Amino acid sequence: MMSFDEVGEFLDDEADELPLILYRELNGGISLLPQHKFSPRAEGWLVLGEYCKSRSMGRYINIYYGSFVKAFPHYSDEQLKSKLKQVLVHELTHHNESLAGVYDLEIKDAVRLNEYKERNRHSDGE
Repeated sequence: MMSFDEVGEFLDDEADELPLILYRELNGGISLLPQHKFSPRAEGWLVLGEYCKSRSMGRYINIYYGSFVKAFPHYSDEQLKSKLKQVLVHELTHHNESLAGVYDLEIKDAVRLNEYKERNRHSDGE
């Protein structure tokens, strides 16, 4: 597993390679956080990254290193890099859709979350 610092360097490099226009109004930037995070909307659903916007903090992206460690402990560095890039682009898509007033990806994520909850509800014997 790549270290926290290695992941940070990788994300910096990947972010630098993407078109600058994708970052317009992302005033809080992209933060790599050491902890893991579970979704408050579904028990056991790890949050790998999230796009956030608030009046006080503005628009920003959090990537949760600890969630990657928990979700993909046996990934090779190349597999982890691929997943990190996927999450970075996913969160930037949320940001740009938000700026455009479009919420297609948010709807798609909600459907995936509901499918996860439904699968787990049935696997719990309910």
